[in-house]
Amino acid sequence: MPTVIDPPAATDNAVQRILLEGIPWQRFEQLSACFENSRAIRLTYLDGRLEIMSPIGPEHETRKMSIGYLLEAYLTAQGIRFYGRGGFTLKQPGRAAGEPDQSYCIGADKSLPDLVIEVVITHEALSKFPLYQGLGIPEVWLWRNGDLEVYLLEPDGYRRDTRSRLLPDLDLALLAAHARMPDQYDAVQAFRRVIA
Repeated sequence: MPTVIDPPAATDNAVQRILLEGIPWQRFEQLSACFENSRAIRLTYLDGRLEIMSPIGPEHETRKMSIGYLLEAYLTAQGIRFYGRGGFTLKQPGRAAGEPDQSYCIGADKSLPDLVIEVVITHEALSKFPLYQGLGIPEVWLWRNGDLEVYLLEPDGYRRDTRSRLLPDLDLALLAAHARMPDQYDAVQAFRRVIA
């Protein structure tokens, strides 16, 4: 019988989350199929725990797009080949599944992204780091509390760092400063002028 770990807060109108425990993988797959074409519900699964989250909200979507646009502007300016993978579901069958907010392959198109971007506006009920580690995703960027945190995959898990291993010349503080700007278009244009 599933157990509700983190019931939704009655006062939180922007993001509702439920965390359930004791959910078999097969049940997750059934639920996932029900919401396959829905952007209103996001499911994350890890070792029998299921997070159901809805809706994401405009602040979350704007921030993830801003970071993506800024990253793409940098990659284009530097002549670095990249492939945006978006937020498709990544799976470790039988164990874990979840959608990154944004993801990219750097250098060549691959079946799994090199870089995942996650935006946390309220709080994380279920971390996707174990999923990304199990799949061998080299780098995770986490936007939290108005700042960009970079995590690099090491043999024993992710380690926070101040620089990107994939893009060592990218000034992450500069990118984060532009991601905080209130107007997305102005932010990208200003960033392009600085990195040109």
